[in-house]
This record gives sequence, structure tokens and C-alpha cells, in this order.
Amino acid sequence: MNDYAPQESGQAALGDGTRAVRAGLPAAVKNEPPLPGPVFAAHFHLPGDVEGPYAYGRDTNPTWTLLERAIGELEAPGEDAHTIVFASGMAAVSAVLLSQAHTGDTVVLPDDGYQALPLLREQLEAYGIHVRTAPTGDDGQLAALDGARLLWIETPSNPGLDVCDVRRLVDAAHAGGTLVAVDNTLATPLGQRPLELGADFSVASGTKGLTGHGDVLLGYVVCRDPELAARVRRWRKIVGAIPGPMEAWLAHRSLATIQLRAQRQWANALAVAEALTHRSDVSGLRYPGLATDRSHKTAARQMRGFGSVVSFTLPDRAHAERFMAALQLVEDATSFGGVRSTAERRGRWGGDAVPEGFIRFSAGAEDTEDLVADVLRALDHAGA
Repeated sequence: MNDYAPQESGQAALGDGTRAVRAGLPAAVKNEPPLPGPVFAAHFHLPGDVEGPYAYGRDTNPTWTLLERAIGELEAPGEDAHTIVFASGMAAVSAVLLSQAHTGDTVVLPDDGYQALPLLREQLEAYGIHVRTAPTGDDGQLAALDGARLLWIETPSNPGLDVCDVRRLVDAAHAGGTLVAVDNTLATPLGQRPLELGADFSVASGTKGLTGHGDVLLGYVVCRDPELAARVRRWRKIVGAIPGPMEAWLAHRSLATIQLRAQRQWANALAVAEALTHRSDVSGLRYPGLATDRSHKTAARQMRGFGSVVSFTLPDRAHAERFMAALQLVEDATSFGGVRSTAERRGRWGGDAVPEGFIRFSAGAEDTEDLVADVLRALDHAGA
């Protein structure tokens, strides 16, 4: 056993805030910091036979160990889960798909998911892996499961915010021997726990709501099965998609405030969404937390919080660009889940099947009244 052994048990009984501020901390040692600083070593002392947890920096690092334990305690409290951290969210996504599927296998992807998935589909097909796609909404992927090796779920979907019934899809997939991975980026572990819903993998970009400050690129995979985890970890070693120790330490530091950040962000997102329901210039409004949203009933059954992202459409590109330019408290940026609100006209990237006036809005931790007022003022300006 190494010096970073868990210090306590019974994590499942703790509240989210308590768990977050304690997650992954080592046992208390007199005169030592509660969270040790990042370990930058490329190699470790290793006399004699190869044994012990740390030998070479591409394989393991004490800073990763603490972060991986912390994420595991949030995604699967009280369980013996295996967490593997990566240099980015896409590194984590690629690791699951490319470590579990092989030539001749079939993978099912959402056709309305993150815009990098079509690029990943091209790579999978180049390796001789068959890819089927179906929409997230109305559990559309059920019809594509027959004979598949792996089902990839993104719920809520990005950027359209459709929600599928994870338990229903997992049960159908497992009945046919299909593995299930859930992209948990929008929900975060506080909003949704895919492993509790039966999924084999919970995967996310830690760049977004998990760390929440827009200063870290990170991804992770959590699963219960040690054999599945070993394949993912082996893939990380082969491709070297490892996080830097400073990034891992910053991520762990940021986890302590995830509940505080998420609660304000979710409240702000709901307030913005509710304010937008009264606007005649807004169409296609989506937020799973709205009682009127078509995904709300499903989301309410499986989510503990509805996330920070709201999507809506303005009349055209010019209208949307005027709106974006008029915002004062909201940054024009492509990420989401941060303490500062962000938004963008999503069609500028060209990778999503959305209207030219489509806006993806991520609520930050500003005062609710200030944020809502800024959005409404910018809409008034855009429509003048």
C-alpha cells in the first residue's frame, strides 16, 4: 500500500458538498499539506525488482492518483470504481471507443452529439469498425442496438439538450451483450451518475463543469469492471494521452467547490430559461429543468440537477450576432460549465445541424438578477 491510501470509508452516506471538499485527500500527516502539490517527476527511484505504484511518469503519478480517487468518489460514491484521467475530454472519449471496439465490431453513436463525434466516426470506420447513428431524443438509439459491441450515449446531448432514458437503453443494450458508455460532461457527477443508472462507463470532459474555471484541459473515464478499466488504462499508456501534473492538481483543487458552483449555475440556467419563455423573438428553447421541456420527465427521473446549459434560436444569423455583441456579462466563447457565463452562435463552427441563429448559453455563477437582466437587455438591443 502506498502513502496515498484512502483515509475514510462510508463516502456514500455523505452529502455532495461534504464529499466534494474531502474527495481524494490523503490521510492527514502532521506538518504536511492537506492536498500535496503536483509531482513533476518523469521517473521515480526504482532499485531492484519493479514493484510499487510509481516507476515512470507516463504510467502513473501520485497527483493523478489523488485526482482519480476524488473523481471516483463523486461519480460512484461508496463503490470500488476505477478512474483514469486523460489530457482532454476527447482523449477520454477516444480511449473508451478505441480500446473496446475492434475491426468488424459495431458501435452506436448519437447523430446529434458533440461536433467532434463525426471525426471520431471517420476514424472508427478507417479501422474497420462499423458505425450506426441515431438521435438521442425518444430513445432513438434503441433501434440501432442489434449486434453492437458498444453504445455511446450523450445525455443531455450537446448542443441540442435532448435527453434519453439511460436505464431503458442500458437494459436493452446489456440484454444483447452491448457495453454502454455515457458522456456525462453536461450533467457532471453532481447532476447525474451513469454508473448508478447501469452504464459500464461514465466519461466526461473535466474541462467543463467538473473544474469550472476555464483553466484546465482534462478528461476522465470511470467504470466498475477492472478488466474494462485495464483496457482503457493500457490505451492511455500506448498513446500517451496523459494529463500534466499541474493540470491534475488544479483540477483536484477545483473539485472542492463543485457543489457551490453547480448550484448557482443550475439556478441561473433555470432563471434564464424561464425568462426566455416569455420572448417572442426566441424559438426552440431547450433546458431539461423547465417543466415544459419535452425531456423534463425523463431528466427528472435520472438527473439530480439539470446542468448549466440552455439552448435557443434567434430569428437569423445577424440577429444572433447582434445579441452576442450586446452581452456585457457573458463571454463569447465555445466552452461551457465555467464560473463566468459563456455563449456562442453555435453555427459558426459548421459542425452542428443547428439553425444559423442557434445560441448555446452556459450560465455561470454571477448574481441571478444581473445575469437575467443582461440577457434580456441584449435581446432587446438585438431586436431594436
